[in-house]
Amino acid sequence: MNTQTSTSVTVVLVHGAWADGSSWRRVIPLLQAEGIPVVGVQNPTSSLADDVAATKRILDTIPGHVVLVGHSWGGAVITEAGNDPKVEALVYVAAFAPGRQETVGQQVGRYPAPPGLAAVIDDGRGNLTLSEEGWLKDVAQDLPAEEARVLAAIQPPLPASTFSEAVSQAAWETRPNWYIVSTQDRIVNVELERQLAASMKAKTTELDAGHLSLLSMPQAVAEVIIDAVKTVVDDASAPQAAAQP
Repeated sequence: MNTQTSTSVTVVLVHGAWADGSSWRRVIPLLQAEGIPVVGVQNPTSSLADDVAATKRILDTIPGHVVLVGHSWGGAVITEAGNDPKVEALVYVAAFAPGRQETVGQQVGRYPAPPGLAAVIDDGRGNLTLSEEGWLKDVAQDLPAEEARVLAAIQPPLPASTFSEAVSQAAWETRPNWYIVSTQDRIVNVELERQLAASMKAKTTELDAGHLSLLSMPQAVAEVIIDAVKTVVDDASAPQAAAQP
């Protein structure tokens, strides 16, 4: 079913930490098959401000409505960047979702540390990566080992300072939102994910997946995004339908 019959909605995908836009490589074709325009952001993951700026540059190029999607750290990015007036809905995939003046570090600290955080390596200059073992056991445990090792090899570092950068205004407070919980997540606390979804009053889907559900269960992730797109299309079309005799 083509979802673009009434209005133009573009999906903008924001990747997480220790990753790049190719994280969405299995979701993108599924959305495109539905006739949905898609753009993946290539964030530098150097700071919250830098990632928000990169996302806004993409938003500035889009003429119509936007469904903004964030995975993991990308949830903090869309929470800030999603205040753009083009953004009509937000989708969080095993993602952080800070409130106003809240940091990712504060959200992490409210719950017991998941096993994957023990795999974080500091290079001595405040730049963090994940060990290969961490990728195999705690981040990509439901992907083939060969793929997990590739992800470990290409990961960009994440400054530790990102955990203390606060969101100024939370877009989820003023927009409909969806949340995908990964019930086998070992890098973000599962109960934190559930609490965030509840506090945002998100339309919530739980997947029996590790942190990288967008790679291990792309069809299920795509279906949630498509639902958000259809909601925006329906909402945008409703006034026009009502005005017809």
